[in-house]
Amino acid sequence: MRYKSLTVDNINVEATIKKVQQLIAEEEHLSSALRATLEVMIMLVQLMANRLSLTSRNSSKPPSTDRFNTQDKDNGNDENQGRKRRRGGQPGRLGTTLQKVDDPDEIEILEVDQATLPPGNYREVGFEIRQVFDIDIRRLVTEYRAQVLEDQFGQRFTAPFPAVVTKAVQ
Repeated sequence: MRYKSLTVDNINVEATIKKVQQLIAEEEHLSSALRATLEVMIMLVQLMANRLSLTSRNSSKPPSTDRFNTQDKDNGNDENQGRKRRRGGQPGRLGTTLQKVDDPDEIEILEVDQATLPPGNYREVGFEIRQVFDIDIRRLVTEYRAQVLEDQFGQRFTAPFPAVVTKAVQ
């Protein structure tokens, strides 16, 4: 499904990002560090723009979080697309719910502050469990170090890099 491109203060964010990427690709004199930094910044802008463009219609966000609500509040009709649909799941829709996992990656024990309890003797009878699913997006940089050997005549021999590693930074 294609969504209307995000515009902020009359600036088409998607088109602007593409233009900046093109300019960076055409610039021959950028240092590799600056180029990598700019690419990371562009990625962050894209992530934030994608987040801004999420609405209750194209994600699991509730309608109350929509920034620019295009629905008619009185009857739930979508006037922009000419369809009359009620809010919520439509007939025939198969819903999905996250299920608890048996082996979570991290476990945090939350203890009762017994100073806030009325006087008495207490014993632990178990735990109430809730799980939070987070998506961890992170940068992974692999540095390849090719060994360099030099013989008695000053001739150097360098170990080959993997075929896909063609630049100092990529």
